[in-house]
Amino acid sequence: MVKNINLGIGTGRRKCAVARVFLRDGSGKIFINEKDLKDYFAVEGLIAQVRKPLLVTDSENKFDAYITVVGGGLSGQAGACSHGLARALAQIDPANHISLKANGLLTRDPRMVERKKYGQRGARRRFQFSKR
Repeated sequence: MVKNINLGIGTGRRKCAVARVFLRDGSGKIFINEKDLKDYFAVEGLIAQVRKPLLVTDSENKFDAYITVVGGGLSGQAGACSHGLARALAQIDPANHISLKANGLLTRDPRMVERKKYGQRGARRRFQFSKR
C-alpha cells in the first residue's frame, strides 16, 4: 500500500519566487524546503500569509503541506507558497474555489520590480539636475 499519496498539487508564483506545493492527508503540518514553517519564515506576518488559504477553507488540521520554493526573497516566497496552497486546495475540492477566489488567493499578484533605465540612477530616480 502506498502511504504518501499527493491529494493536490499546486504551483504558486510571486515576484521571482516559484513554489511547488504537495498536499497530503495529515494533521496540519507545513514543511518548506524540508524545514518547519516557523523555522523557515521567522516573521509572524509571513507565517499568517502562508496559512491563510487553509484558514479560509477550514482545512487547517486536515492536510500536511510539503512545499519546495526557489527564487526571490522571503516576502515573495511567502506569497508564492500561499498562491500554490490555494491552487492545490481548489484542485482537491472545487467547492473551495469560491471562498479562495473571494479572498483573492487564486489570483497571481502581477506586481514586479521595474527595471533600471540607462542614464538614470534607478528605475525612476534621476541623477541630480545641475543648471550650471
